[in-house]
Amino acid sequence: MGQLIVLGFEKAEEAEDVRKELVALQQDHLIALEDAVVVVSDAAGKVELHQALNLPAAGALSGGFWGTLVGLVFLNPLLGAAVGAGVGAASGALTDLGINDGFLREVGETLKPGSAALCLLVKQATVDRVIEKLHSHAPHAKLLRTNLSHTDEARLQQLLDAAS
Repeated sequence: MGQLIVLGFEKAEEAEDVRKELVALQQDHLIALEDAVVVVSDAAGKVELHQALNLPAAGALSGGFWGTLVGLVFLNPLLGAAVGAGVGAASGALTDLGINDGFLREVGETLKPGSAALCLLVKQATVDRVIEKLHSHAPHAKLLRTNLSHTDEARLQQLLDAAS
């Protein structure tokens, strides 16, 4: 099971920048992410989820491929592609991978308007090296929630405090 870490930011752009940095750090094998979602509370307090993976689009692409393949068998690839893309998009929209959307919306409701949170589901990480790489963003990050042990959470908080 992954480790859930929720970091709060004053601005949505800061959360997006940190997510981009973390995705880049995966290339260096310093962190392995299962999911990374930016939760934004706009100026009116409306909650928006910015998922890393667009599941309806991925489903439509996959469904379109398989629909075309089945359509070729029945000599109507265009109809097969259209039906497959529609079914794939619908199944992608109903799929909830990674962090539960209900939990993400709960986090969003606790944010003050205009701020954001970065919700991470981490498989593994070299925490001190990741914090070191994110040093320029760390002063703006606040640890909101985790499912870490109290000891690990305190260590993460110390690393964030030292970076600021």
